[in-house]
Amino acid sequence: MRLHDRVVLITGGGSGIGRAIAELFAAEGAIVAVADKNSIAAAETVDLIETAGGRALSLVADISVSADVISMVNATIDRFGRVDILINNAAVAVGNTVLDLDETQWDLNLDIVLKGTYLCSKAVLPVMIERRAGVILNIASVNGLLAVGEAAYSAAKAGVINLTANLAIHFGEHGIRVNCIAPGTVRTPVWNERIQKSPDILERLVKWYPLGRIGEPDDIAKAALFLCSDDASWITGSTLTVDGGLTCGSHRLSREVHGFEKEPPTK
Repeated sequence: MRLHDRVVLITGGGSGIGRAIAELFAAEGAIVAVADKNSIAAAETVDLIETAGGRALSLVADISVSADVISMVNATIDRFGRVDILINNAAVAVGNTVLDLDETQWDLNLDIVLKGTYLCSKAVLPVMIERRAGVILNIASVNGLLAVGEAAYSAAKAGVINLTANLAIHFGEHGIRVNCIAPGTVRTPVWNERIQKSPDILERLVKWYPLGRIGEPDDIAKAALFLCSDDASWITGSTLTVDGGLTCGSHRLSREVHGFEKEPPTK
């Protein structure tokens, strides 16, 4: 097992990517603290892990509130003695262009996505420094690398990517690795509201992905497992795009430029 007896704290672990990471890490031997603002969702993830024979703890926290974050980390340490791995996954995405956004929406995106990552990282760093070991993995987004709308969310995710690098250079000397994953479109409950309005939205997005499909939560979980395992022991400060090829260039633009609708035949 690649994470035998490691204590992992996952924010936003009640659904989607967070739940997929929690289940996979537990299957790989980790002890998982599942934190979510939704107590029912967190408990459901814990039930799934325990039913499969794993160990887990359900926690409720608003990661934009310092007191909640400190209580969340302390509860994990009280129960399991330490935090070996922190997954900063919780996020919210509201509003689109700057003119569409009001100040409250802007603050909400920045508070959850960027401030939350800062608060959670700050809370676990002392125990990691004391043990001279630890892994922090931040879940960002291709929105932090490309201009694709959702201005506040995208700005916050870009901040997470930069924060990842800063954490890595400052705390590497303490044996702490900090990396980031930037997912593309992933089929999670976050899309449910948009699917109700446009049932074919995910199918329409597929055309932008060179690999011909959108992502699944397990695609991100498997990348997270690698970066949090000893297999990645000399990787820190990196942002790994897990995006079906979206950010490597536009294959649709390439087809327009070169004047063909389909890929040329292979010999």
